[in-house]
Amino acid sequence: MTRPSTARSGAPSIAIVAIGRNEGERLKACLRSLPADAHRIYVDSGSTDGSVAFAEGQGVTVVTLPPMTRFTAALARNAGLAEAGEPEFVQFLDGDCALDPDWLDQAVAALRADPRLAVVFGRRRERHPERSVYNRMCDDEWNVPVGEAAACGGDALFRREAIAGVGGYNPDLIAGEEPDLCLRMRQQGWRVRRIDAEMTLHDAAMTHIRQWWRRSERSGHAFAEHVQRHGPTSDPVWRQQVRSILAWGVALPLVVVAAGLAIGWWAAGLVALLYPLQVLRIARRMQRGRGYGLGFALRYAHFLVLGKFAQAKGVLGYHLKRLTGRQSTLIEYKGAEPVA
Repeated sequence: MTRPSTARSGAPSIAIVAIGRNEGERLKACLRSLPADAHRIYVDSGSTDGSVAFAEGQGVTVVTLPPMTRFTAALARNAGLAEAGEPEFVQFLDGDCALDPDWLDQAVAALRADPRLAVVFGRRRERHPERSVYNRMCDDEWNVPVGEAAACGGDALFRREAIAGVGGYNPDLIAGEEPDLCLRMRQQGWRVRRIDAEMTLHDAAMTHIRQWWRRSERSGHAFAEHVQRHGPTSDPVWRQQVRSILAWGVALPLVVVAAGLAIGWWAAGLVALLYPLQVLRIARRMQRGRGYGLGFALRYAHFLVLGKFAQAKGVLGYHLKRLTGRQSTLIEYKGAEPVA
């Protein structure tokens, strides 16, 4: 396939790499949001929903990963990076995201202003936060503070020199590939920053608790693997996350059972009261710090505490597979959505 032109005359060379697997209509919105004068690349991980045909029809360079591949987002991004050649900057985004039309100009300006800046990212928003509490929680999750950051997410503009200098993404990771990459870049003196600019619209499409549970399980797996791989140099926030998951999702339930067996189930009930008290504590903090109404703050806090059990499943599942020599596979929370 013939590649589109790379950029306007005099503009920095930019390649845009979108990755996806069965994103359906979400992929349509993604690819239509990309500027036609950039080198647009779509990397597909075994979609069965017509995504490849649609991308080809849009004049986008398509890379399809082999059918028997152990699909990961990291592997797909590396394939897109290899296809991009040697542009100055590479914008990565997920196939369920649409790019803001003003984002690239602002992001390029930020990278040009600071030669030690490896990557910049902006505000990712949920397209439909009103459709479920899970979508609204995602929208809050994306809103990290402006300024220096430890890591970016799946949508970000990279200086190609920085990402190539550390060998790209780790293709073995099924989740948490961005914090792993950013940690390795920061160890080489590069910096990561969130800038005050609109970047992408994301469509989590989470309307069922089972989807939220799977996503939470995946995050627990990512926390555990990051800490296991990097040890004392791992992100301290992620080390704290693992400790919290093990405390609330594993240790405290064992204490509840032990109290019930040794003393009586009334004692187990008293210990279990720590869970609703934690929900109230988190909800109050959200009301004060983020200005949320009581109803949403309580629901959000409830799911954060309940999520410790799903995350614990991810942490324990990762370590069980590691100790038994088995490979981890994708933990997906979305189903296929046909392309019309």
